[in-house]
Amino acid sequence: MRKFWLDCLLATACVFLAMWGLFGLTQLNIFNAFDSIGEALTDVELTDYVFLALREDPDVDQNIVLVNIGTMFCRSIAEEVRIISQHKPKVIGIDSFFGCRGLRDTVNCPALRDTLGNLMLSEAIREAGNVVLVTKVLQKDSTLQGDMFDSLRRSDPIFSDNALAEGFASLETNAEFQDDVKTCRTFNPTLKVNDDLHNAFAVEIAMVYDSAKTKKLLVRNNYSEVINYRGNVFDVTGSTNYPQMFYTLDVGDVFSGNFLPEMIKDKIIIFGYLGDELGDPAWEDKFYTPLNKKMAGKANPDMFGAVVHANIVSMIMNEDYVEQMPDWQQVAMAIIICLLNVALFSLINTHLPLFYDGITKILQLLQLLLYTALMVLIFHWYSFKLNVTLTLFAVGLVGDVFEVYMSVIKNLYFKIIGWFPITPKRVDVLMPETPEKQQIQ
Repeated sequence: MRKFWLDCLLATACVFLAMWGLFGLTQLNIFNAFDSIGEALTDVELTDYVFLALREDPDVDQNIVLVNIGTMFCRSIAEEVRIISQHKPKVIGIDSFFGCRGLRDTVNCPALRDTLGNLMLSEAIREAGNVVLVTKVLQKDSTLQGDMFDSLRRSDPIFSDNALAEGFASLETNAEFQDDVKTCRTFNPTLKVNDDLHNAFAVEIAMVYDSAKTKKLLVRNNYSEVINYRGNVFDVTGSTNYPQMFYTLDVGDVFSGNFLPEMIKDKIIIFGYLGDELGDPAWEDKFYTPLNKKMAGKANPDMFGAVVHANIVSMIMNEDYVEQMPDWQQVAMAIIICLLNVALFSLINTHLPLFYDGITKILQLLQLLLYTALMVLIFHWYSFKLNVTLTLFAVGLVGDVFEVYMSVIKNLYFKIIGWFPITPKRVDVLMPETPEKQQIQ
């Protein structure tokens, strides 16, 4: 029995060695013919199916209201803030930069030339007293990599000095540059800039609204949190799979007073770009999310950045988090399941050698379907992200690699060294009996 399990461990090691080798090959440009397929599938996760088909439509979150700022200049945004703040919201978040140090300089405040508009917005922020502005984490030092940041981009002090708080609006995506196509599934609650810890924009908004619930998020101490998306705003392109989740006011609604004061009082108000007007299929500051109707080869991004932040705030307020399997558990599960498969395949190879190929292929297929279904259903039932990618990879390779191990690696080793822990029947079929072999046995 000890020799049997030693043999299984060696075969399992071969499976993971093959996985490592295949991963190394994917880093080389030898599969260029499949680039179009790969690009279409790189942003696909099977758990997206839960958002697409399994979840029931959520109720509208009445505590969060989104206000469109379109492409207005500072003085118009100031008037929007003034009108909304008259109805006593609990907190106002503005997802836009203002001033010469901002991202939207040429749109909102061209080099701070509109002095009156700047003063109007600055005063509106001061009078509201509960405004949270955005920042952006930066890597000015080109040698910095990964999650290391050395500076913040902020709005001009004429605005930021009057804000209640600031939080970084940077979201985790697979895009290298801001203008690239972006898929957003997760966010960072906090990030370090040099040695200072900064909260995300949505976290700062939630902290003002309900500090107790927000502290429960921070106590989790996760570098990255999966966004448990609850819904979207109206999308004329039809690219999203969810109905409207948040009350939304367009520019004209605010200026004409086309809303009930009860919508605003003691609520969370998030100002942001939602198109030149509601329903505008603009791509500016827009992301692909799991709510997109197309899982692969997505055509249109489906959610504006302000709506992503609204989903994060809603998740924090509802304490509806997604738990994730730690990396070490993913590896441990893959090794254990692979080892058990090797042991089972070894027994099949010994006792039913003529049926080995058919039986093992059926078992592999059934396992791939079972683990995939479990991953989707567990995410749906328990909001737990069971990452079985490594396990699926191991199960997919174990049958063929085990055959190579038994028929090639062991035979070569046996011929060169003359000994191996066990010699299964399948090896006897491949190696005719010889006096020397009988003597060794």
